[in-house]
Amino acid sequence: MLNEERIKLMTKMACYEENEGRKNVSIGSYFRGDYIALQVIRSVINATIAFCILFCLFIMYDFEVFMSDLYKMDLFAFGKSVIIDYLIFAAVYGIISYGVYTYRYTRARKSLKIYYNNLKKLAYLYDREGKR
Repeated sequence: MLNEERIKLMTKMACYEENEGRKNVSIGSYFRGDYIALQVIRSVINATIAFCILFCLFIMYDFEVFMSDLYKMDLFAFGKSVIIDYLIFAAVYGIISYGVYTYRYTRARKSLKIYYNNLKKLAYLYDREGKR
C-alpha cells in the first residue's frame, strides 16, 4: 500500500537532490575553515588576475602618454603605488569573499541538516510500515 506522506517526502527530497543538493553536499564535505580558506585563496588568485588585466588596460589606454611620462616619473614611487593598490584591491576582494563564502557554507549546512532530518523521518516511516 502506498503511503502518501512518504511519497511526498521522497519527492521533496529528490527535487532537493536534483537542484541544490549536489552543490550543498560538496560544500558540506569540507570543514568550515577549510572550505572558506580554499574559496578565499581562489578569490585572491582571481583578484590578482583581474588586477593584472585592469593594470594592463590602464597602461594600454593611453600608452603614448605613459611612454612619454616614463622617463619623467619616479619608477620606484610608481611601483610602490601599484603594489599598494594591488594589496588594497586583493584585501577588499578577500574580505568580501570571506563574507560571501561564510554565508554560503552556513546556508548549505542548514539545508543539509534539514535534508538529513528528512532522511531520518523517511527511515522512520519505512520502519513503522514494516512493523505492521
